[in-house]
Amino acid sequence: NYTYGFYHECAKKFPRHGVHLYKYIQKAFDMMPVAALIESKIFCMHGGLSPELNCQPDDWDVIRAIQRPVSVPGEGLLCDLLWADPSPDVSDFQFNTVRRVSYFFGEEMVRQFCEEKDIDLIVRGHEVVEPGYVFFAEQRLVTLFSATNYCGHFNNCGGVMNISEDLLISFYQIHPRPQQLSSDEGDSNQ
Repeated sequence: NYTYGFYHECAKKFPRHGVHLYKYIQKAFDMMPVAALIESKIFCMHGGLSPELNCQPDDWDVIRAIQRPVSVPGEGLLCDLLWADPSPDVSDFQFNTVRRVSYFFGEEMVRQFCEEKDIDLIVRGHEVVEPGYVFFAEQRLVTLFSATNYCGHFNNCGGVMNISEDLLISFYQIHPRPQQLSSDEGDSNQ
């Protein structure tokens, strides 16, 4: 949040209390659950799968046991749930040489996890995707990114996913406004 501009956005929009606001929001993030399981069929997290999730019956308990608040370590289950990325170029898990933290995981890992856990869909959200949402691994995983024109440098749509009571999903795209492009670009250059 600091590196990608949220700290500076708080300070700019709320000059008197922005730093305190930023710290309180960070504390709220530290308290939030790391993952969610919707109706035992849709698994949600910020990043992705981990080699520490061995498709064992107690995997959900291992995730539930993660104590909050906690600083995010540079490796391990919590780190992977927050920072792992899917990649069509790997079959299992490989160190993420782009982010230099966590792993890339392949389609086979998604397929295996969904089958072993009887999961219909994995939802993650920490990669900019131009249309706001992108499927992976035969639509068993979706990357959902809701911030339009991310950091003023991407002309991406935001995506919102709706889940009906009978677990049917639908998507809504939020298109960036033309004036948003020019004003955000101006802000990032100051």
